[in-house]
Amino acid sequence: MELRVLKYFLTIVDEGFLFKQQAETIVELADNLEQTFMDQKDIICGTIRIGASEAMGVRTLAVCMREFRERYPNVQFDLYNGMADNIKEMIEHGLLDLGLVLEPVDTAKYEYVRLPQEETWGILIRRDHELAKKETITVEDIKQYPLILPGRENAKNHVLNWMHCEERHLNIPAYYNILSNSALLVEAGIGCAVCLDGALSIHADQELCFRKLLPEHITRSVILWKKNHLFSKAASLFVQTIQEH
Repeated sequence: MELRVLKYFLTIVDEGFLFKQQAETIVELADNLEQTFMDQKDIICGTIRIGASEAMGVRTLAVCMREFRERYPNVQFDLYNGMADNIKEMIEHGLLDLGLVLEPVDTAKYEYVRLPQEETWGILIRRDHELAKKETITVEDIKQYPLILPGRENAKNHVLNWMHCEERHLNIPAYYNILSNSALLVEAGIGCAVCLDGALSIHADQELCFRKLLPEHITRSVILWKKNHLFSKAASLFVQTIQEH
């Protein structure tokens, strides 16, 4: 009788120790899991989607991206090239977080940062074009030639106002949205492209040259994003980086 009672007692004790060990393991696993989630909150990761027009401002954007990646190596960037109107539309539909576009641009719906680089309007021509021999070229000089103009409505109207000319009074064989496309048209002899010098520096071509036009006309780039937009943590931190830069 006493032996059976002792054996039963030892069995209860063993099961108690086993329960205690299993309970401690569960608690430890729970603590580890909680710590894992806490650590993940400190890891900035994800994809930041940015639209960019062809402009010198992309150089500043690239520096910000590099510095941000040095601080947050788990973040990736998805860079989309396009016209300002397309970029703004994609921001409106949540397909992009930010956009780099050239002025003039309507910023009523956006927060934005204006970049410091100035870009000058001029004309992209072949090196064998007669205008390439002139030291100074005015907007009056170019009106007699076929002109390839920006396709974006705001930019086109901006150029026409600067030239004090109506669209119907010009010989316009083509419009462009990306300068690399217009450069091919200029190279083929279709016309001269009215564009910015900053974009040309990105697409250097030995067959072509850029000449500033008088009176001088300067514009800048802006980085913009939708007002009151709920960003991911990574995108929010990148916006702060741009503002601080």
